Amino acid sequence: MASLGFKQVDVFTQKPFWGNPVAVVLGAEKLAPEEMQRIASWTHLSETTFVLPPSLKEADYRLRIFSPRQELPFAGHPTIGSAHAVIESGYAAPRAGKLRQECLAGLLDLSVETTEQGTKIMVEAPPARVSALDKVAAKILSRGLGAPLAASARPLRVEVGIEWLVADMGDAVKVASLQPDMNVLAALSGELQVAGVTVFGRAEKGSSALHVRSFAPAQGIPEDPVCGSGNASVAAFLIHSGLMTEFGSAYTARQGMQVGRDGKVSVQIQGNTIRIGGYAVTCVDGTLRVD
Repeated sequence: MASLGFKQVDVFTQKPFWGNPVAVVLGAEKLAPEEMQRIASWTHLSETTFVLPPSLKEADYRLRIFSPRQELPFAGHPTIGSAHAVIESGYAAPRAGKLRQECLAGLLDLSVETTEQGTKIMVEAPPARVSALDKVAAKILSRGLGAPLAASARPLRVEVGIEWLVADMGDAVKVASLQPDMNVLAALSGELQVAGVTVFGRAEKGSSALHVRSFAPAQGIPEDPVCGSGNASVAAFLIHSGLMTEFGSAYTARQGMQVGRDGKVSVQIQGNTIRIGGYAVTCVDGTLRVD
């Protein structure tokens, strides 16, 4: 029986047991994909990652990302949490404050910055592909969320390696009060072949500009505590809908309060380039025993 390095990292927070947890398995090159999927189902977290040697000379490491039900080409908090884990374990080291991650979405550039608060990791999201959601699907989406959508902009399909339906709810109070019908959202996500639904609303006070929630019941995740790809999709929504003037080129989004996690995502936008990230903290550090 082999032992592999294993960490559970809370992402988008500096406080253990807040933010969004990701399980990271280090040196996983001997695991078959079906074993990775079984482990991801066992951890029962929104994502579990597996760190392997790179297959491209430009990369520092390769990452495979699994939800409880399937492999994903990209996901934000697993990318940040895995980068934290590889640096902490010595598996890979930043060069001039940079890491390059190889994954199914391609080569991703990460920056590693030491601040007064700790080590902040940012990743450039895959280029966004945006399309309109038709009126019938928008009505079903509103019914599934149990609330009318804001009239400021139509809901969109946004792909940033993983695809979300993104809707503006208006303000943070409406976002917080949502009690979605998960059966409706799961059926809509399955029909449209998207990961799930991310919504946002404007915060009136405090340390964040937006409050965000992400629902992915079709992936076995009723509500993702703090979703990096969801926040990247919101940024793409703002660019596409002409709403960037409200928030500027850099802002903080808050997510996870409704599930007791409360994380903060830093978002930076330059042209059509979107970078998301934040801090992370290791909560579990040990070994995983596998056959």
